[in-house]
Amino acid sequence: MRLCLDACVLYPTVLRDCLMGLAQAGQMTPLWSDRILEEWARAAERNLGPEGGMIARGEIALLRANFPAAVIEADSEIEARLYLPDRADIHVLATAITGKAEAILTFNLRDFPRAELAGHDIVALHPDSYLCDIWAQEPDLVAKICAGVLARMNDLREAPSNLRKMLKRARLPKLAKRLAD
Repeated sequence: MRLCLDACVLYPTVLRDCLMGLAQAGQMTPLWSDRILEEWARAAERNLGPEGGMIARGEIALLRANFPAAVIEADSEIEARLYLPDRADIHVLATAITGKAEAILTFNLRDFPRAELAGHDIVALHPDSYLCDIWAQEPDLVAKICAGVLARMNDLREAPSNLRKMLKRARLPKLAKRLAD
């Protein structure tokens, strides 16, 4: 599945790492634009200061190296014809259309109304629902990816965390419940 990733699913780290694990396993093809990546960097800088922005830009460079075909530049003519309730999200839909995405992965489902996307054969998916759907098909793969993300997060922190807590903090409560059962 070709997924256009909104900036809100690239930042924070846990969700991005889970998604990139799925991409590396061939479960999905990620798509984004330079503008989406810049939104992520600006959000990190806004929330974490200049150092956070620099870290985000370093992580963006790694994503570009690992997924060079993921960068899609939205067709400006397509973008000019689109309507969404939040005009700031039009570039995300234009990126999805240009990149022939099947879906936009976002926490902001209200910003991508079904009727507006349907004419382009695109749907908006919530990351928790999407990851639960993948888990239903490939539970061992999703569990392995999430365990790897947890191990990396625990290496970065002094106080260890558990999988359920990590996923809930990443706004993935349904996936947390499935993996904890």
